[in-house]
Amino acid sequence: MIPEIPLAQSILQILKAYQIKHIVISPGSRNAPLTIGFASDKAFQCYSIVDERCAGFFALGIAQQTKEPVVLVCTSGSAVLNYHPAIAEAFYSQIPLIVLSADRPLDKIDIGDGQTIRQENVLANHTVYDVNLTADASQLNDDLIQKALHECMYKKAPVHINVPFEEPLYNTLSNYTYTPNIQIYIHDKITPILDKNIVKKWTSSTKKMVLIGVHPPHEISDEMIKKLGEDNSVLVFTEITSNVHHPNFISHIDTLIASFTDEEKKEFCPDILVTMGGMVISKHIKKLLRNLPIKEHWHIDELRHYDTFSKLTDAIEMQPEQFLQQVYKENHSIESHYQSIYIEKLKKKVEKGKKYLENIPFSDLKVFELLSKHLTSNIDLQISNSAGIRYALLFDFQKNIQVFCNRGTSGIDGSTTTAIGAAVASNRPTTLITGDISFFYDSNALWNQYIPKHFKIILVNNSGGGIFRILPGHQESEVFKTYFETSHNLTAKHLAEMYNFQYITAKNEEEVINGISTIYQTEQPIILEIFTPEKINQDIQRNYFKSVKGDF
Repeated sequence: MIPEIPLAQSILQILKAYQIKHIVISPGSRNAPLTIGFASDKAFQCYSIVDERCAGFFALGIAQQTKEPVVLVCTSGSAVLNYHPAIAEAFYSQIPLIVLSADRPLDKIDIGDGQTIRQENVLANHTVYDVNLTADASQLNDDLIQKALHECMYKKAPVHINVPFEEPLYNTLSNYTYTPNIQIYIHDKITPILDKNIVKKWTSSTKKMVLIGVHPPHEISDEMIKKLGEDNSVLVFTEITSNVHHPNFISHIDTLIASFTDEEKKEFCPDILVTMGGMVISKHIKKLLRNLPIKEHWHIDELRHYDTFSKLTDAIEMQPEQFLQQVYKENHSIESHYQSIYIEKLKKKVEKGKKYLENIPFSDLKVFELLSKHLTSNIDLQISNSAGIRYALLFDFQKNIQVFCNRGTSGIDGSTTTAIGAAVASNRPTTLITGDISFFYDSNALWNQYIPKHFKIILVNNSGGGIFRILPGHQESEVFKTYFETSHNLTAKHLAEMYNFQYITAKNEEEVINGISTIYQTEQPIILEIFTPEKINQDIQRNYFKSVKGDF
């Protein structure tokens, strides 16, 4: 079935020409012309997600894995507003999304007509292009649609196309009556050349620090990883979301630096700081680097260069792989002990930490230690924000586990839905580790008919927002418990039953280990809910850092 409305016909044909595949539709009437067209064409893979906020994050998860634009389609009125959390996350995480919001014609806005709001440019703070089409198909509309798709693809970011439709909305035809003029934009991929002064500074410096934030797996080659790891003048910091591994990389950033003395900070200061990838999680490294007298900071990215440490001197517009290939084009070595000094320091601190962990009671920290040891191999691991991702930073997970987290805005609002969308798109066994507040906040994520059998949830339930006990400012009071920690007695049991998830629980170390084993032997979606104490976690975490310093 082809919608009768020419504007809808134009959109469908243009998206097909641009080989857009995945369409996430939320039900409504005003978007009926688009819904009918997409759902009737086998060129598109359509998904129906009722809750628009969940639809946004579900699309985000698909685009995260496919690295291709995913379309969101909604009706008029408040529906489009519910996309904004996912759109903001996509904007800061450089993930391409296309919002097609159906609208009333302009003369119906602000006259008291039903289901109308001011939809034009409503997402503009977090999109790279906004298009407000006219109700009739035209060459101008066709050009604007294609411009939006081009911006989405090549800037790796969300765009918003607002589409006014006039009734009747449901009439269909057997053939197209409108043919748009389609001109596919093509970008020539030319490898940029590094400035010779950059290469010279790199090769002559004895103290270079490379900090890799959120980074997709497999985008830095094994050859370049090896070059970095074997260069003693380079100290490489990674986080669990960096998805790069080498024995000489520092993956326990906070363990190493949290207890530095002023003299150690001075010695630690690099000549050159090179950052790659997206957002950095560790507050300790951000605070430290902002306060060090670093003279050179280069950020490597094709598109964006945030001055995270207020020291940015060079915005180098290329992929990290291209940068590394050029600075290591010629074999060179320079006498330096910068890397080896801190590898040795870290080894000693990690050993102290391990001894401390042997004797701690069952707690959030103990659970994450167990997860790092017992999760199965070769999975995609999605981790929710707040305390969960911070605990995960303290441990080494298996190298063949790919890790993802919504660190663009660091919000808890769509972690579960993103993980489900990612699991659908990747077709790889996917496990979500989430906290209780994040899980219950996004519980509509489970209202989803596409959840694959290989999707598992590990829910760490400490009866509230435990992150606020860890952050500075915690004081035990009714105000704290009610308005910050938001204490509760909820469990996932009834949600699991309602949405056909298998459900098991764990309340001690042995049950956690057995539970992890069980979820990977179960061929259906399953929730392992781990109950941890509410009030001891903050002390156990603080004492961990005291132990690596030698004060506990």
